[in-house]
Amino acid sequence: MRIRIIAVLFVLFILQLLMTRVHAQGLADATTFQARLKDPGAQVVDVRTAEEFAKGHIAGALNNDWLENGFMERARTLDPAKPVLVYCAAGGRSEEAAAVLRKAGFTNVTDLRGGFMGWRKQGLPVSND
Repeated sequence: MRIRIIAVLFVLFILQLLMTRVHAQGLADATTFQARLKDPGAQVVDVRTAEEFAKGHIAGALNNDWLENGFMERARTLDPAKPVLVYCAAGGRSEEAAAVLRKAGFTNVTDLRGGFMGWRKQGLPVSND
């Protein structure tokens, strides 16, 4: 009986650690990310290439290509005190960009888990303007 209790507590501890890590990284699924778009002053940044952006993006997003030189210089136009919501195609580039933004002093950065592909998979609205 004691071993079962210890095992259950251990599993709960591991789950708590994993949830803390996800929260600390600022990852959000598509539905949560969409809700965060309504945060006062939310700044949405699409870190895909201009060509990817032109094929569809989240309405109101600014395009700041992570792969193009000058990412941080362009990011300095954002307000570091306001929420920054970043995404890319699948999540890799935006994860890196979010980490760099946090190091630069941005205090509220959320990364879209699964990227724009995850957004589309959920059937959420896409803009082409």
